Amino acid sequence: MQFSPTNGDFTFVSSTEAEELSGTISTPDIKLNMGSESVKDPYATTFLRQRGYGWLLEVEEDDSEESKPLLEELDIDLKDIYYKIRCVLMPMPSLGYNRQVVRDNPDFWGPLAVVLLFSMISIYGQLRVVSWIITIWIFGSLTIFLLARVLGGEVSYGQVLGVIGYSLLPLIVIAPLLLVIKAFEVVSTLIKLFGVFWAAYSAASLLVGDEFKTKKPLLIYPIFLLYIYFLSLYTGV
Repeated sequence: MQFSPTNGDFTFVSSTEAEELSGTISTPDIKLNMGSESVKDPYATTFLRQRGYGWLLEVEEDDSEESKPLLEELDIDLKDIYYKIRCVLMPMPSLGYNRQVVRDNPDFWGPLAVVLLFSMISIYGQLRVVSWIITIWIFGSLTIFLLARVLGGEVSYGQVLGVIGYSLLPLIVIAPLLLVIKAFEVVSTLIKLFGVFWAAYSAASLLVGDEFKTKKPLLIYPIFLLYIYFLSLYTGV
């Protein structure tokens, strides 16, 4: 009995009747790179750039210029400070120092160092004096500045602050002598007066110019009192 194939049946063909099929399948070359170059623009980078935050991914180039020294960054000139110290300690015009540089070219770090040094030698037994000395320096200079401007002087607060601070150096110089001759009251008093006059003269000769004319004593006297008060903070009197 033989079944003839219909449209829905399969027809089995013997291998002898089938045509030979041959061929090749070409595949594209696939290269895998697991390095850092495999992803040039990751999803996070794309997301930030689409949202307008691409500037967060920018890397600033290193400056080719060498970094400046710390003293230059802080605007500290040690030679200038040393010269101003000599101008204050030796206020006599005959020595040939250009003392007006202390007033005309004020700085902050030099006077601050002098005030801190004066505070350090006053620190034994009375630690609270340190902050008080700095306060008196700032507000005492402000008082001298306001008085000078009222009297017609042409000075700035920075100039007064620098001159008053540098002029504490004479009191620092006499401090070791006071420790040695503390037992001799008369000599000790004379040295104190000498130190105060020395400091007041150094400051007044720089701050009290010709523009004050007959009003010079009105500014010299407060400066003198200010240095007396500085000395009292050191001696405890």
